[in-house]
Amino acid sequence: MKTKQVLLTAVVASFFLLSGCSKDDENVQDSEMTSQGSLITKSASSSNNSSSISNEFPQAQQEVIETFTAIAQSIKDGAGKGYDSEYMDQLISFHAYGDKFTEFNGGQSFDSAGNEHNERQLFGVDLEEDGVIQFAPKEGTMKVAVYYGNVANLTFISDFILMHKEYGEITVNNLITLLFVKTKGQWKLVHEHHSPLND
Repeated sequence: MKTKQVLLTAVVASFFLLSGCSKDDENVQDSEMTSQGSLITKSASSSNNSSSISNEFPQAQQEVIETFTAIAQSIKDGAGKGYDSEYMDQLISFHAYGDKFTEFNGGQSFDSAGNEHNERQLFGVDLEEDGVIQFAPKEGTMKVAVYYGNVANLTFISDFILMHKEYGEITVNNLITLLFVKTKGQWKLVHEHHSPLND
């Protein structure tokens, strides 16, 4: 009889002990989950004011401006020098062509192949040789916004004056957005949007 009582006491004690442990484990897990939830909430709220939105990334902004300047120079140098000139090859090298690339221009949408053809045709073939009289943004309109240090949105109103073989001197005042992504240390165009400025 004494053995049964000891055994019963041991079983009941073990039950309470295990039950208490599992409750403590649940409390620890609840506590850990609450802590992790707090960390996630803090992380999410701090990211609203973090590098993704509010940081300026001045070095990256400067790199994007330098890339745009190099693009403009390749257009000036290659004007009217042929569809497959080295200058047009250089211009094309600033693009990250692929399935995600898009261009919106003149109410139309173009993929990588369409954009490359447009760039080579307009600047390499349709313009007079040395036919870029001016290729710059209107003063005070250029803005560079960098996100995460490797995505940049360059916006401006164009103040381009081009000498076209068929139409003569033309002025292009468009709202332009160029989307860049930094890949392998270089800023590449992944999207272009051109729309007419309504004065």
